[in-house]
Amino acid sequence: MPNWKRKLSLCAAALCTAAVSLSLTAPSASAQDKKFKIYLSMSYSGNSWQSEAANIVKALAATPPYDKTVELTQVISGTDPQAQIAAYESMIAAKADGIISFPISSTALNRVIHKGCEKGVKFFMYDATVTEPCAYNVSYITAGFGENSAQALVNALGGKGKIFLSRGVPGNSVDKRHTDGAMSVFKKYPGIQVVDEYYSFWDDRTTQQETAKALAAHPDVDGIWAQAGEYGAIQALMDKGSKLVPMTGENSNGFRLALANPDFQKRGLKGVSAGSPPASAGYAFKLMMEALTGKRDLKPGNIEYPLPWVPADQVKLCKGQTFEDGCNAFPEGVVPSSFVTEVFSPTLLPELSIQSALEGKPTPGATIQPLPADVPKAADEPGINCQKCEPPADQYKLTKVQPTVNP
Repeated sequence: MPNWKRKLSLCAAALCTAAVSLSLTAPSASAQDKKFKIYLSMSYSGNSWQSEAANIVKALAATPPYDKTVELTQVISGTDPQAQIAAYESMIAAKADGIISFPISSTALNRVIHKGCEKGVKFFMYDATVTEPCAYNVSYITAGFGENSAQALVNALGGKGKIFLSRGVPGNSVDKRHTDGAMSVFKKYPGIQVVDEYYSFWDDRTTQQETAKALAAHPDVDGIWAQAGEYGAIQALMDKGSKLVPMTGENSNGFRLALANPDFQKRGLKGVSAGSPPASAGYAFKLMMEALTGKRDLKPGNIEYPLPWVPADQVKLCKGQTFEDGCNAFPEGVVPSSFVTEVFSPTLLPELSIQSALEGKPTPGATIQPLPADVPKAADEPGINCQKCEPPADQYKLTKVQPTVNP
């Protein structure tokens, strides 16, 4: 059973580096007693990451006291922005109190979001972002996955080699920000050649298929820069009998176990596991509920979830079913290889368990715990999470790794 009172000082320090303007207030009795109509609006939903993010929200909504005060409805609209616009319109018409959403586009949804805000609906986006000022964006994407993982790959390749880019969903802010950050690094190194680029929709099976096609044309690839679905790229290399190559990827349990596998390391695999935490959906949901119940006065804006960063030599297996004592992966057989490990945060989401992420069920005996007072602010980036704004001068600054090869 999780230790509800435990606080990890490292996580707390990371989360308190900057704060969105807020104040904590005592909720009124009417706010506490109200039944809130909340919608979970998903767009793309075809991978383990999306399932886990949705399950986290469902589990939290079923955890006391929200099990008595939240009416949660899930809607999946797919990858067509017009379908998600129509879904938002229906939710607004149904008098939603809050909409927690993975938005398919950073700009196409703005008009309907603005309309909903005018009617009092709170929009909390998780992971992906929008540029409508009245929305709350809870995401890690401005924390530097693209540039940091690209530099790690460049370092592993000694500054030269043929590489694949395994991307996410076309037109999504997450994929755009990741790729822009990565290319800001790759363009500095003339010896790095992007010989194939494909969309894998953050899915292991699709990544495996698309990587196999790329290998047929370029069997001499030297490295792979991948977003989520990265374990599929390893499977494609193994199916072809190819050597393993340096890779970046996100947080699947299979990838972390592969990085730590001595046999795979001897065959050429090295890299780093970073990227998107499904836990951002749970963090967004808890922030939204604290705002709706009057426990927190939180202004719309960009909120940053910390970027996970686990190099191969820092993979540590967990003995139990939560992240404790610095562990960050589970032994084979505990969870599927596609399970995205970053669903736990002792500071932000102590209520969650593996069952929460896999099945959407509340953890027995758990109750909703308050969030830290400070909320980290994310950088404004035009076209990603804001409209009339200037990008920071150090937009693609490296924060997790430094160059070991001169451009």
